[in-house]
Amino acid sequence: MLTNKKHSTLTGANVTHTIRKVQKIREREEALKRVREQRMLTKPGALHPTEKQGQVLPLPTQPIRAAPEPVAPPGLRARIKLRHRIVFISFLAWVAAPNLFSAWYLWERAADRFISVAGFSVHTEDVSSAVEMLGGIAKLSGSGSSDEDILQKFIQSPEIVEKVDASIDLRQIWAKGEPDKDPIFSYHPPGTIEDLTDFWSRMVTVYKDSSTGLIDLEVQAFNPADARAIALAISHESSDLINRLSDIAHDDTTRNAREELRSATKHLNVARDAVSQFRNKHQIIYPDAPLQIQSGVLTTLETALADVLVEIDMLKQITTANDPRYKQATRRRAIIEKRLVQERLKLGAGNRATRNPGVFADIVGEYENLAVGLQIAEQTYALALAAYNSALSESRRKTRYLATHINPTLPEASLVPNRPMWLAFTVTFSLVTWSIMVSLGYSIRDRR
Repeated sequence: MLTNKKHSTLTGANVTHTIRKVQKIREREEALKRVREQRMLTKPGALHPTEKQGQVLPLPTQPIRAAPEPVAPPGLRARIKLRHRIVFISFLAWVAAPNLFSAWYLWERAADRFISVAGFSVHTEDVSSAVEMLGGIAKLSGSGSSDEDILQKFIQSPEIVEKVDASIDLRQIWAKGEPDKDPIFSYHPPGTIEDLTDFWSRMVTVYKDSSTGLIDLEVQAFNPADARAIALAISHESSDLINRLSDIAHDDTTRNAREELRSATKHLNVARDAVSQFRNKHQIIYPDAPLQIQSGVLTTLETALADVLVEIDMLKQITTANDPRYKQATRRRAIIEKRLVQERLKLGAGNRATRNPGVFADIVGEYENLAVGLQIAEQTYALALAAYNSALSESRRKTRYLATHINPTLPEASLVPNRPMWLAFTVTFSLVTWSIMVSLGYSIRDRR
């Protein structure tokens, strides 16, 4: 029942509101109609309502009263509401005040900064073929993108910040912006290395072109000479980095070949020392000549022994055993046979168990082993040396270096901060954000 009553009350209120709207519309239409008629009466040359075209009508005996001018219904008196005050205050707080402060700070407090520009790239000296190497024709070609990426990361790293700060005192240079006067754009010494690195990222900008491999550098400082000094220090440290990378690549390329060459050299020296000790021990340079002499002695003794045997056989036929000639031939035979045994023992032709340790066969065998070892060591050394020279040539073909195409410049005019651009940015940002907040506020109010 209460629901029906409430519904009927709401329905009645809606009907009343609708009737009032219709009445207001009718009143406005009638007022507009009366205004148009009044304008027609007051228009010059217009006919009086009592006149007809081509006919004069008699005037009425009573004076005609002018129709009263319509009066528009009085509207509600405009009042400044709370939301209007809030919008105005928000405009002052969000737009006017920040932009006035920004303009004052930029033109009165912000220190001028100068920009030094430098440009360089990483190159590799590469000889494409052996013919070009012999002809001395070399070409310059850009290295892989990894070199530029490494260099870009290095310029943005705390390592180069520490090195540059140690060489030219970055803290003192960037403190020239008077931190007390310009706390936003100046550096506050002493600060930690992290603070210095963060300020470095604001003052040093690196641009890398992936297609060409060129690196452009912009360095800011509060003095033209300081900006150039920082750019020169960065260029020097970048060159040292590329040289270190080149040395590392050179060492990686030649490490194995160098180790093999060192091992081959050691073995060759050991083999040569063994041959020298052998020669000093036996007092001979090459055992071939003594061996040939000893072989000749054996040959001579064997010939003499054969002659003596022939002589003995002949004496047996013509003489007796007591013949002096026979006895002499027999003694000569015994002497020759004894010498033969001795010489054969020297040569190593006898029983191995009974011969002397210094016989020629052992000497020759020892020398041959040493000679073979020396020959192998020499061949191994020659191959290792050739491999090392090849690796060395390959490493030299790929030597990296930093090529500077723009030397650090000395600026003459201050380009930073760009005060009009900063002020335009703050004005645009504040107006846009304020408009969005006001629109959102009115949208929320209309949905209630």
